[in-house]
Amino acid sequence: MADIVIWPRDLLIPKECRPNLVPFTRTGGRSLGGVMPTVRTDLGFWSIELNGLLLETRAKMRTFEAIKDMLGGSAGSVAVPIYAFDRAPYVDGIYLPPATVPHDDETPFDDGAEYQQGQISIISVGLTPLGATTIRLSVLQGDTNLDGVFFSYNHALYRTGRIIEQDGSVVTMKISPTVREVIPDGAALEFDQPTCLCTLADDRGMDNGSNINGYDLVSVTFSEDTDYWNQLALGLI
Repeated sequence: MADIVIWPRDLLIPKECRPNLVPFTRTGGRSLGGVMPTVRTDLGFWSIELNGLLLETRAKMRTFEAIKDMLGGSAGSVAVPIYAFDRAPYVDGIYLPPATVPHDDETPFDDGAEYQQGQISIISVGLTPLGATTIRLSVLQGDTNLDGVFFSYNHALYRTGRIIEQDGSVVTMKISPTVREVIPDGAALEFDQPTCLCTLADDRGMDNGSNINGYDLVSVTFSEDTDYWNQLALGLI
């Protein structure tokens, strides 16, 4: 995924994150009883709002401006974090920050840093094809109740629905929206810190300034970058 900005989730933290699916529907004519039926034609696309971003430090202001420059309005792509710790399937429902671990030989990177590893480990079971609306999952670490949680794969965001089938440790779940990219068997899915590939909902969606006190409070709305997934499916990228 070249030329994709990664939103700095630990620096530009919103007071509120609102990830919502916008369904595609079509409306037919009214019936004789005056009812206008609405038919759902697709599982929609994501709209994500990061509300209450407080830019009170020089680092935050400069980072915000740099992201604005890299995106160039709604033309650029950005991986937006979903702050949904309260719904994530942590063991016993208790939030735990990512752990740091060394290489397999117990050594760190050259600068002394270690890998960051999530506290939830859930993998896909079997190949999940493009356009699928169900997925098979196996919980290696985490809560086994997976109703209504978010996860991502390669920055494609999904929300689980109801359980369709339980077969030992493998559960088959409904998911929304439709699968954006083939998910291979055994793929590690991101439940700790899911992200969604987006563009700005508006070219001026990151307009900001500063007040006499030297800070700014902004909100940014994103729309899922469905054009990227379409081009990927057509083999154009």
